[in-house]
Parts: sequence; C-alpha cells; structure tokens
Amino acid sequence: MTAAVLFGSFATLLLISVPIGIALGVASLIALIYSGALPVEYITQNLITAVDSFPIMAVPFFILAGEIMGRGGVTDRLFDVANKLVGNRTGGFAMATIITCMFFAAISGSGPATVAAIGGIMIPAMVKMGYDKKFATALVAAAGSLGVIIPPSIPMVIYGITGGASVGDLFIAGIVPGVLVAIGLMLYAYIYSRKKGYRGTGVKFTFRSFFKASWEAKWALLIPVIILGGIYGGVFTPTEAAAVAVVYGLVAGLLLYKELKLKDLPKVMADSALTTATVLIIIGTATVFGRIMTIEQIPSRVAEGMLALSENPIIIILLITVLLLIIGCFMDTLAAIIILTPLLLPIAVELGYNPVHFGIIMVVNLAIGFITPPLGVNLFVASGISGLSIESLAKSVIPFFVATLVTLLVITFLPQLSLFFLD
Repeated sequence: MTAAVLFGSFATLLLISVPIGIALGVASLIALIYSGALPVEYITQNLITAVDSFPIMAVPFFILAGEIMGRGGVTDRLFDVANKLVGNRTGGFAMATIITCMFFAAISGSGPATVAAIGGIMIPAMVKMGYDKKFATALVAAAGSLGVIIPPSIPMVIYGITGGASVGDLFIAGIVPGVLVAIGLMLYAYIYSRKKGYRGTGVKFTFRSFFKASWEAKWALLIPVIILGGIYGGVFTPTEAAAVAVVYGLVAGLLLYKELKLKDLPKVMADSALTTATVLIIIGTATVFGRIMTIEQIPSRVAEGMLALSENPIIIILLITVLLLIIGCFMDTLAAIIILTPLLLPIAVELGYNPVHFGIIMVVNLAIGFITPPLGVNLFVASGISGLSIESLAKSVIPFFVATLVTLLVITFLPQLSLFFLD
C-alpha cells in the first residue's frame, strides 16, 4: 500500500502540473506519513546527503561552463568549421547545424542548453537560407538531445553515481553512440533536403578553407580534447575536469575570443545558479523517492516481475526500452535515472549487459524524451526561439524521433559500439 500511495500521489501531482522536483518531494512526504516507518526528518536529511557528493560537484561546473561557452564566441566558430566541412552539399546548412550541436554538446553536457545556444543563431539563419521553419526548428530540437549523449554529459554523471559505474568510462563509451545519433539525424536531414531541393552554399570544399576555420576555432575545439583526454589519461577526475572547463571557458571567452565581457559575468552566474538550483532540487527529491522505493523493496519486485514475463533477453530489453521511452515523455531525465537505475540495472546485469553499456542505453533512451510531449523540454526551448506552437513542432520532429530510435536499437544490440574504446 505504501508503494501505491507513493506512486499514486506522484502521478496525481504531475497531472495537476506540479513541478517534478516538488512532486517527488511531496509524494515522498505523503508516503512516509502514511507508512509511519520513518520520521519525516528522513526527507530533509536525505535532501542534504543526496547532493553532498564530490562527483555531483561536476553538475554545477558543467552547467556554468556551458553558459560561459555559449556567450563567449564559441558557437559561431564551431558552425564555421562545420559549414566549411559539409555546407556545399545538399542540405549542407542543416547538416552543419547538427555537427555544431554535436560540438557544443561536447562542451555543455545539457540538451536544453545546446538548443538555446545553437537555436538562437541557426534557426533564423536556416530560415533565411530558404529552409522550412518547422523543419529547421525540429532539427535543432532533435540535435539538442546530443547534449546529454556526447560527453561530458550531466545525466551520465548522475547514472554513474546512482549505478556505481565509472563516470570516466561512461564519458568514453558515449562518444561513438553520440556520433551515430548525429549521423542518423544528418541522414534524414539530407533525404528531406534533397526532396525539398535545399541546395548547399555552392562554395567548393577545400582543405585550406577548412583548416583555416579549424584554426580560428582551435580554442573551442580543444575543449572536449582537454576534458576527455584529461579524464581518460588520468590527469584529473570528471569533477576536476568540469572545473577545468569553467576556467578554460573564462580564458577563451575573456582573453582569446574577447567576446565575453566582465559585465556579462553576473548574468552568466545568475543563469547558471538558477539552472543548478533546479537540477539539485530534482536530484535531492528523486534520491529520497528512490530510497523509499528501496525500503519498500520495489526494485527487487519489479526485477522479478519483468524476468518472469519472458526468458528471452531480447524481449526483456525491448520492454525496458518501451518503458524508458514512455517515462521520458513525462519525467525529467535526471529524476528518471535516479529512480529507475536501481530498478532496471539489476535486470540488465542479469541479462548480461555491462553496466556502462546499459548506462548509455538509458541515457540515449531518455534523451529521446527531450523531443517527445508533454514534457519535451527541447521542444519548449525551440518553440520559444521560433515562435511555433508545440503541436506543430511535435509533428515535425517525428522523423527525427524515428531516426534516433533506430540508432538506439543499433546501440542496444551492438554493445561493442559503446565499449570499443574501453576494451
């Protein structure tokens, strides 16, 4: 009955549009009062202990780094590199936008931040180039999901903490899947552009122009190399890498590109603090929610129930995929990871899945939730930029959803794609 009260109150609160962080906390409080097994103080204690973690310090640092990079002249230079690479091809401007999102994802670690940083520039630019506004907006919303797939990824940090997996290994394992998702999106963008007659820039590709653009963007392109190289080389931990990214971003924005001004820093700090506060509230309340589930032995019962449905590992992993896709429509990614990892990871391990590979499966699954209503955070951000309604945008994003889903299945059933650099 405690489990029914916990999930029933949580579902009710979501239906009446209570913010998810608050809904998780209130549902946990109601369940504790109902059961009487633990004092109410258990919630406040766990809200503090949940975020009192060295690895979680990476979250505010990566958020701050993303804000700094977005305002420091990084985006324009990254797009120039991508445009020189593919801009002359059919749909080249669209493909260059996806590549730019991929580059920025390797800086921000956040889906909505990627959409905000790239969409504000690229959606108007694509419309000016003759692209349909709905297609351009849907493309940026979908490509923004790369922000949580390509490392450094905030959801990967949370999964590593919750599932006891190495955050560094998760970052390395996310490289190939992230590139594959980007290729899937680019493939659809090419097919659609060819059908609609969206031509390239007409400027012939030359190595000279490409290397010139790459040289001008060298400080931006070095960021993921420093972060991932430092982690994998044992120079610093993921948390320390996040702090390094902040310092590097300040140096690049203030001194190298000189597009970030000292007067901009209070606004950057305020926006980062607001985002961080929202994320930490969700982490804290979701942790309490998850611990109550553990006390009630819900994870073990769910695992036993799913394993009883079928002995076929393919059927079970497909059921998990469907569950994650549905959950991603209604629940914040970080909350879903904290709550579902204790439920699903034991099942995945029982099926023979590597915890790191399963972490990538979870993150890519839930990343699709950024473009699926009713939550669909990327859709809301992109809608705010373009002025299109969520309804029309949701229809336009369907082909990108299908492209990402197909890539997800490839990643799921070919574990070597994720674990290639770890072997």
